[in-house]
Amino acid sequence: MSLSRFLIKRSLQGLFVIWGVITVVFGLRFISPGDPANVLLPPDVDPEVRAQVIAELGLNEPLYVQYWEFVSGIPFGDLGLSLVTRTPVAARVVAKLPATLELAIAATVVAVVIAIPLGVLSATRRHQPADYGATVFSLVGISTPNFWLGVMLILVLAVQLNLFPTSQRPIGLDGIAMLLAGGEAGAAIRGFVTWLWHITLPAITLGTYFTALITRLTRSGMLDQLGQTYVRASRAKGLPETLVRYKHALRNTLIPVITVIGLQLGTLIGGAVITEAVFAWPGLGTLIINSINARDWPVLQGSLIVVAVGFVLVNILVDALYAYVNPQVAYD
Repeated sequence: MSLSRFLIKRSLQGLFVIWGVITVVFGLRFISPGDPANVLLPPDVDPEVRAQVIAELGLNEPLYVQYWEFVSGIPFGDLGLSLVTRTPVAARVVAKLPATLELAIAATVVAVVIAIPLGVLSATRRHQPADYGATVFSLVGISTPNFWLGVMLILVLAVQLNLFPTSQRPIGLDGIAMLLAGGEAGAAIRGFVTWLWHITLPAITLGTYFTALITRLTRSGMLDQLGQTYVRASRAKGLPETLVRYKHALRNTLIPVITVIGLQLGTLIGGAVITEAVFAWPGLGTLIINSINARDWPVLQGSLIVVAVGFVLVNILVDALYAYVNPQVAYD
């Protein structure tokens, strides 16, 4: 199967998954406590006024009619109107999405930069202090709740040592790009330093578990590859140990690591809720929490759908990249 046919097949499967998510998200509104009309109306409102508002929202329509109206607008970017602000949900979600993507990508960069060298060091120094240290780090990283880690980083590095800010995102990468496009290189550099200063603690908090996971995966993969026949043959031919380790063994080790990185990137996009809440990071996670507190179902539904679409797209990209890196993998 060619790459194009493979991508078409994966895209069709992804559409089916997205449709399933949309259906589940739509159904959650009807099995969850609370009436959307209560968001807009006081408890002692006149029954006639209440009935009028319910009719305007379309909540008195049959279930299949509400489902069709909800689904039919999604392909055109229509996610409905917020019950609280009466503004388009799509605009609110799109405004928050860059902050979440920045945080997820920054956490991934932190994890990859630390985990892969640490995993390789642990595998090549097996049963030595470096290996034991990496193992302890991995166990602590996997076991530490990110909300607790975020609070501790704020207390120590932000409050006591005053090295980093405690919250907020004064500028994003989109704002930095606009400064560069406007020829304001100096302001763009200062903006990037500010962005980096504010995102460091949230990225470390979100990426710690990911770092520990990739470290363990890289270590086990390297140990497996270093024991393979082709490695022994390469050493017998007199190839330098550095070439054997980093060109051959590490390349084959990175094949499953790439898959996990891609899948975890999708997970980080959806799992940044707690980290964003701890650091008041203005992304999708904060929007989801606020919409839950306000019973703003359209905003919650739109946010979950966007997260699901991002996760599916990342999975498709990972599958294609996996097959490209490892030609032995068939496009099936």
